[in-house]
Amino acid sequence: MAPRFVAAIDHGTSSTRCILFDARGVPVATAQRAQTMHYPHPGWVELDMDEVWQRTQECIHEALKSAGASSADVAGIGITNERETVVLWDRRTGRSVAPAITWQDMRTEAAADALAADGGIDRFQQRTGLPISTYSSALKLSWLLDQEPARRDAAQRGDLLFGTPDSWLLWNLTGGANGGVHATDPTNAGRTLLMNVHTLEWDDELLETMKIPRALLPEIRSSSEVYGAAVGDLSGVPVAGVLGDQQASLFGHTCFDHGDMKNTYGTGAFLLFTLGKEPVMSEHGLITTVAWKLGDVEPVYALEGSVAVAGALIQWLRDNLGIIDDAREVEALARSVDGSEGVVFVPAFSGLFAPYWRDDARGVIVGLTRFANKGHIARAALEATAYQTYDLVEAMLADTGVSRLGELRVDGGMTKNELLMQFQADVLGAPVGVPAVTEITATGAAYAAGLATGFWSGLDELRANYKITRSWQSHMDSDDRAAGVAAWHRAVDRTLGLADTERDSVGAPSR
Repeated sequence: MAPRFVAAIDHGTSSTRCILFDARGVPVATAQRAQTMHYPHPGWVELDMDEVWQRTQECIHEALKSAGASSADVAGIGITNERETVVLWDRRTGRSVAPAITWQDMRTEAAADALAADGGIDRFQQRTGLPISTYSSALKLSWLLDQEPARRDAAQRGDLLFGTPDSWLLWNLTGGANGGVHATDPTNAGRTLLMNVHTLEWDDELLETMKIPRALLPEIRSSSEVYGAAVGDLSGVPVAGVLGDQQASLFGHTCFDHGDMKNTYGTGAFLLFTLGKEPVMSEHGLITTVAWKLGDVEPVYALEGSVAVAGALIQWLRDNLGIIDDAREVEALARSVDGSEGVVFVPAFSGLFAPYWRDDARGVIVGLTRFANKGHIARAALEATAYQTYDLVEAMLADTGVSRLGELRVDGGMTKNELLMQFQADVLGAPVGVPAVTEITATGAAYAAGLATGFWSGLDELRANYKITRSWQSHMDSDDRAAGVAAWHRAVDRTLGLADTERDSVGAPSR
């Protein structure tokens, strides 16, 4: 009997899921487990990857049980993960040797500044597509190796293995210390600041600069191929797809053609623009990344822009200001007023990311009058996410020469907010659409695995699966749009340099 499903392992920062998809790309069973995030010092964010692997096994078992399925019913396994997180483990014991340093972690800020002192943050852009920042994995890995002298020696001997979470999950799924496959794909390797974005190979000069031994690195393979056979509850099932989370979302949205664009609204927001076979190095503050590589076919590239604070701002309204008790209340509060009435909120809590890249920025609320109330602040908070997305779209259009956005495909928890989605369409002057399947990141991972195992025949079949079920059209007058954007940019200007002012005011050294 032919397999009925493809499994996706979706590892996020706060939880891991296993989802089984049928041939229509519809989820038929989902299991999710939370994992503990650790904050040992200000700016440090860690995960226990041994716990993550335990939670992953539990999710696999539960999803199979829920679907009444066995390993024989599963054609392949796809992995998607939050990128840039660093996992370091012992090849012989299979245990992680230190907590994983996640993508949000800021402990390498001084190292990033020192690296950028010679040539600026774009020192390696032409080679990697990336700016130098605390995001990338390389500096976190170097920090881990420096904590104990024996670690570098073990790394040189090949006794330690490094990977982003996809590599850790792949290695464990395929046997771990008993023959596990140590590999990754270009969408994850490309976020380490160690991979040449043109050749899709580890770069010797970058390895030397970052002091990273080649022996501990995973093999870079494609995003869609059979890596190896799983053990455990999915025994014998090929692990056949690996995609970083935002690329998996782009693939799940079937944004296969040049100019296709998607945005994921979560804690932050991540906008990707499909380029095609030729990478474009951004001149407007964006990242150039591999979107996917299917088997032996040439890689597809994308431009990416990230917003640090999107849904997190709604949490801030709840937890710090207390003007809502539940995040779901923000839309009703924002609708209690007719507009923001000149109030603009720029949530640069830890600086501004793309396209500005200003770590000296701090959050501001401007335009307050005696008339302003919590409804105006709530509305300005929602508008902030839309305006930040607008800035990214404009940067992408400028980098690519595309005159206007056709449609923005969106996913993430904030898409449930009708007011935000309508305002996003208004400020972009373009339609915004949400697909029928909300688990779009896991969908992309499943698609990569299903293509490699023949479960799906090709991209046209995946396109046929994709359905937009909710959409919003732009209704805003062009003059009102221009005035709103101008007010937003004036507010952004007010954020710049505030971090230096703050440090000077408390007697701390400024940069």
